[in-house]
Amino acid sequence: MSAARTPCAVRLVHGAAALVAAAGLGWTLWYGVGDGDTALAFGILVAAGELTRRTGPGSEREPAPLGTAGALAYALLGQNAGHPTAHGVPQVVAVVVAGALAGTAPHIARGRGPTADHMARRVLTVAFAAACFQPLCGSGRTAAWAVRGPSYAMVLLLLLGLTALCDAVLAAAMAHARTRCPAPGSPHRPGRGVPIGPLLGEELRALAGIGSAVCATGVVMALGVAVAGLWALPVFSVPLLLTQLSLRRHTLVRTTYRQTITSLARATEIAGYTPHGHARRVAGLSRAVGRELGLAEPALTVLEYAGLMHDIGQLSLVDPVPGGATAPLPPAEQRRIALLGGAVVRQTGVDAKVAVIVERQADPYREQPLTARIVRAVNAYEDLAGENEEVKGAGGPLGALERLRLGTGHDYQPEVVESLARVLARGGAA
Repeated sequence: MSAARTPCAVRLVHGAAALVAAAGLGWTLWYGVGDGDTALAFGILVAAGELTRRTGPGSEREPAPLGTAGALAYALLGQNAGHPTAHGVPQVVAVVVAGALAGTAPHIARGRGPTADHMARRVLTVAFAAACFQPLCGSGRTAAWAVRGPSYAMVLLLLLGLTALCDAVLAAAMAHARTRCPAPGSPHRPGRGVPIGPLLGEELRALAGIGSAVCATGVVMALGVAVAGLWALPVFSVPLLLTQLSLRRHTLVRTTYRQTITSLARATEIAGYTPHGHARRVAGLSRAVGRELGLAEPALTVLEYAGLMHDIGQLSLVDPVPGGATAPLPPAEQRRIALLGGAVVRQTGVDAKVAVIVERQADPYREQPLTARIVRAVNAYEDLAGENEEVKGAGGPLGALERLRLGTGHDYQPEVVESLARVLARGGAA
C-alpha cells in the first residue's frame, strides 16, 4: 500500500513511534549513556535477535524471540548483580532502537527488512513497558518502593501482561484501519472495516503460543541479571536461539505443506476443468470472509485450504463441467461433485477438516458448518461474477451478489453473503 493510501490511524502510530525513537536517541546522545556495559550487552542481544530473524514473504507474523525478550528484559531491568541500574526510559528506547536498526540493516540491504508496522509496535511497546517500570522500580527505586521477593516477580509479570495487551491493541487497531481502505483502483469508499474485536482476539490468541514463552523469558532474564549480572544473558539466550530455530523449521514445514496443497489445487486448472486462478481467488476471498466473521487463525487456515481444493472433485468427472462453473448445476450434481472432491482430499492426506468442508459445500446452508457456507457462497460468487461464457445473465459482480441475496432462503447464509459484500467493498481479499 502506498504512503498516500496509508490510513491516518496507521500514519499516526508510525509518527508516534518515530517521535518516541527520536526523543530517546536525542536524550541519550545529549546526556550520555549510563551503565554503558549493560546498555552494550542488551543492544548486542537485540541486534542478534533481529539478525537471526527470518525475513521475506510469509514472515510478517513470525516473532524474533531473542530480540523481543532482550528488549523487554532491558525495559524491566532495575538491578544488575544486586546494584541499581543507571538507565531510564529514554535510554531503553535508544538502546532497543539502535540494536534493532543494527540487526535489521543486513536484511534491509537485501530488500527484505521488517515492515514499518513491526518496527513501530516494537518501539511503542518497549517504551510503554519502560515507562511503567523505570519510574517505580528502576535506577535503585526498588527498595524505596518496598517491592521484594515474589512481589517483585509478580509486578514484572503484571507489567508484562499490560505490555502484551498494548501490543495486541496496536496491531488490531492498525489492521482495522487498513481494512477500512479499499484496494487501489477500487471505486468503493472506505467502509467500516473488519470489526476490531475479532482482530484483537486473533492477536491475543497469537500471544498464547510462542509469544507467552518469549514474554516470560524476558521477565526471567531481567530477574537473572538482577541477581547474577550480565552473565545471565548468554545462559538464557541459548534456549531462545534453539526455540527460534525450531520455530523456523516449523514455519518451513507449514510453507511446504501449503505449497503442496496449492499444487494439488492447480491440477484442475492445468487439466482445463476450471479457469486460471479460480481456486486461488476463492481461497483468498474465503479467508477474508472468515476473518470478517471472527474465525480464529487455525479455522482460517483450514478454510483457505478448502477454498483451494473445493473444485478438485471435477477431476473425477468423465465429462468436464462447461467453464468449470458448478454454481448453475442442479443441486444433486453439485453434491455429487462435492462428495467426489471430499474423497480425493481424504486420499491426499490433507487434514480431514478440509475434506469435510469440500464434501459439504453443496448442502443446504442450514445443514453446513460455517466454513462450508463460506466456501459455497464465495465459489458461487466467483462463478457468477467471472468472465465465464457458460454463465449467462449473471450481470457481473453486482448481479452476482444480487443472485446470492436472492438465494439466502435456502442456498446461502445471509450473514455470509453480507460479509462477502463488505469484503468486496474494501477491494476483496487484498
